[in-house]
Amino acid sequence: MAKYKDIGGSAVQFRSGAEEYTYPSPEGELFYNSSNGQFQFVGLGAGTWASGGNLNTARQSGAGLGIKTASLFVAGETGSILGIVENYNGTSWSEVGDINTARKANAASGTTAAGLTFGGASGPPAAEQAQTEVWNGSGWTEVNDLNTGRASLEGAGTATAALAFGGVLGAGESATNESWNGTSWTELNDLNTARNNGAGGGISTSAIFVGGLTTAPLAITETWNGTSWTEVGDLNSARSQTGGTAEDATNSIIFGGRTPPGADVAITESWNGTSWTEVADLATARDQFQGSGASNSSALAFGGSTPPFSNSTEEWTAPDVLIKTITTS
Repeated sequence: MAKYKDIGGSAVQFRSGAEEYTYPSPEGELFYNSSNGQFQFVGLGAGTWASGGNLNTARQSGAGLGIKTASLFVAGETGSILGIVENYNGTSWSEVGDINTARKANAASGTTAAGLTFGGASGPPAAEQAQTEVWNGSGWTEVNDLNTGRASLEGAGTATAALAFGGVLGAGESATNESWNGTSWTELNDLNTARNNGAGGGISTSAIFVGGLTTAPLAITETWNGTSWTEVGDLNSARSQTGGTAEDATNSIIFGGRTPPGADVAITESWNGTSWTEVADLATARDQFQGSGASNSSALAFGGSTPPFSNSTEEWTAPDVLIKTITTS
């Protein structure tokens, strides 16, 4: 028997009766059931942030990976650079195996069962790193380095198929983009705009990089199609040192960060593949923190600078909502 989602995946706008549904926007996906001739228009419901369990070690500038109910917070700093790793089970954080090389401003990808962390800065004095470590669910192993070591970069993908893009190297921003195949890194086409301290996510063939910093916070969004980066719709609020996550290049959420002239914000924006929409704010404005999650309907924000260092966690949920059913036969 045919089911809804026989067709789907295309972003559409509900024009007729849009006043019935105004938050966050009358946009969604159209699904068809060929057995009864019905279309259903499904949009993203009004999302909310709720408190989660506190970190054991308050810190900023590490890396996050996983989903809302199963995440890792890898490394970071409190004034000292740390190798601490904590695991979130949907309720509480627990310390697991430290990484081999303590670092901050690193990136990560994968899951709590199979993860990857790469780049960052170690010290003192702080110096950009190319080191990559693989997580097998119980411990970390050093593997082949990035071709270009850098800090404040972003990552996307899995433990065996990942991207590393952007960052800072020396006194300048980097546009470098590298892919990981489970064994080694290969340089691919660069970002259009070199920058650091943005938010990114997705998979190795469909990713997004949002905001970031050059001489000032940026609103730029770039998406990756497996071959090249393309500039698409800007954020409503330019920012850097932000958190975020993405399912792919068409589904992302970004939250918090620092906006000109250097103020921490709680602003959250949701990406539908075409444009950004402001949704419910974080409870606590923060920067230099981490995000994880599966999509713009399910995410986690943790750590950061509030200031000084934060141990708080916030959980984002935005359920799908049936907006309209249309019978055609």
